[in-house]
Amino acid sequence: MELEAQLSDSSLQAKVQELVEKSWFNRLILSLILINAVLLGLETSADLMAQYGSLLHGADRLLLTVFVLELLLRIFAYRGAFFKDAWNLFDFAVVAIALIPASGPLAVLRSLRVLRVLRVLSMVPSMKRVVSALLGSLPGLASIAMVLLLIYYVFAVIATKVFGAAFPEWFGNIGRSFYTLFQVMTLESWSMGISRPVMETYPLAWMFFVPFILVATFTMLNLFIAIIVNTMQTFSEEEHAAEREQDKQHEALEQRALHEELRAIRQELKLLRSEMAASQEPGSR
Repeated sequence: MELEAQLSDSSLQAKVQELVEKSWFNRLILSLILINAVLLGLETSADLMAQYGSLLHGADRLLLTVFVLELLLRIFAYRGAFFKDAWNLFDFAVVAIALIPASGPLAVLRSLRVLRVLRVLSMVPSMKRVVSALLGSLPGLASIAMVLLLIYYVFAVIATKVFGAAFPEWFGNIGRSFYTLFQVMTLESWSMGISRPVMETYPLAWMFFVPFILVATFTMLNLFIAIIVNTMQTFSEEEHAAEREQDKQHEALEQRALHEELRAIRQELKLLRSEMAASQEPGSR
């Protein structure tokens, strides 16, 4: 009886796994996620909530029920392997946040249910590829961020000592200098808003701002972009290599099947020849 129960459970698990892996099932869940995103946006309208609030809340609860059932199906299909995938953990956390009661000390976390929209990232392969590339580039980005922070610190100390007395609002301390230099790096009103007023008091201040912009904006930020692009290219090459490997395996399996068929045909031909030769012998008549 125990063996039959195990076989029945294994068969059911295989069927559920086949269901959650079907393309139409994933497209259905993706469509419901997008519908849920629209509903969450409609809930921000006070007029719509006054007229259709109960309907919107009911639709939201219905969609949440569907997402919970879908998550339970995936957990049943993959068992322990489900929690080894980071994307599955992300989906689990997003759905779990939506289950937090609307009242109580944790009610503020209910606003995070909008994160359900981010499940699109785990459902669309191209988006998942982009996010994976961004996460894969974090080690390189961290190194560049440390270099940029060091450059910021050097320029902030110089700016505080040189410009702090005349412009305390911008360079009065190292914290203000950091923020001002960040504004300069983004090129937001850096010339007319900061650089030229400083140059009226310190005519040679351009010798400070121009090198900072060249280093921090045009060099370091381009390095950020270069690392992200390089990581995405590496991911793409790895995917293409995996696809080529799968194609080779399929071709090998097809060739093996073809060789087996040819071998079976040869054996049948040999058997037919032996039978024909036996039937043509005089003693066989």
